[in-house]
Amino acid sequence: MASYRLQRVSNQIKDELSLIFLHKIHDKKFGLITVTNVKVTPDLREARIYLSVFEKNMRDELLEKVNEIKGLIRTELAQRIQLRYVPELFFFIDDTLDYVEKIENLFKKIHGNEKNEE
Repeated sequence: MASYRLQRVSNQIKDELSLIFLHKIHDKKFGLITVTNVKVTPDLREARIYLSVFEKNMRDELLEKVNEIKGLIRTELAQRIQLRYVPELFFFIDDTLDYVEKIENLFKKIHGNEKNEE
């Protein structure tokens, strides 16, 4: 179980990164970028940031662009949080919604087959 401090730091990084993406990084072609989760290592040296974007076909391009400006994002984050070391940021696409959509489609298919059998 993660410590209370790890949870607080993760939540603070998530909140600040959300604001950074909202106010500092303006790219209309990606649309709305959402920080869905942040996982910080126990030594607070690394942070895994999971991003969600509405346009599925833009995910790889978004991840590439975010990795290009990772230094800018980390610098901006360093100005907003009070930690001895700002964690190294690693960005990933959160594909949880794809699994949810896939399962919902399976349920619809199952229920559709049940109605057809009646």
